[in-house]
Amino acid sequence: MTPVKPLLLAGLALGLSACTITTRPAVYLTQSGSNLITDLRPDRGEGSTYWVGEQVRIRLSTRAAGYVTLVALQPNGTSSTLVRNAYVPAGTTTFPRAQDAASWTVAPPRGTQYVRAIFTRVRPTTDLVLRGTYDNGTWNTATNAYVNSYAAQDRDVQETYFWIR
Repeated sequence: MTPVKPLLLAGLALGLSACTITTRPAVYLTQSGSNLITDLRPDRGEGSTYWVGEQVRIRLSTRAAGYVTLVALQPNGTSSTLVRNAYVPAGTTTFPRAQDAASWTVAPPRGTQYVRAIFTRVRPTTDLVLRGTYDNGTWNTATNAYVNSYAAQDRDVQETYFWIR
């Protein structure tokens, strides 16, 4: 082996050892776990960056047909409903859909934007209404209370996030 190869390999090993992979289990989402939602992420990927004024789309993949409500928690703690009780077939749906005749433009405040998908196999009989300012604890309580009336095998809750710059 030439002297350059060991140095190259050592440098490569050192560089790779600095890499870490971080996963975010959704253990705080007590109503998740039925594995009906297989993927939820912004169109650029989870943890991606969007600049104020850019469009964002959310991809949702499910194992079964059902109904989804998408809620957002802004960096300042206010919450909004993006989609309410929308029927989705099994597979992948990107929101906003063409029939929604809408676009989602990223706006301040800057920081971490969370989007939570609440999925039920049966049509919801009530609407999730969020008003006011939330922290993760009160937001979890509000969304968990909404899905408690559905059988565990008929519901799933997942969350994704992106950065607003």
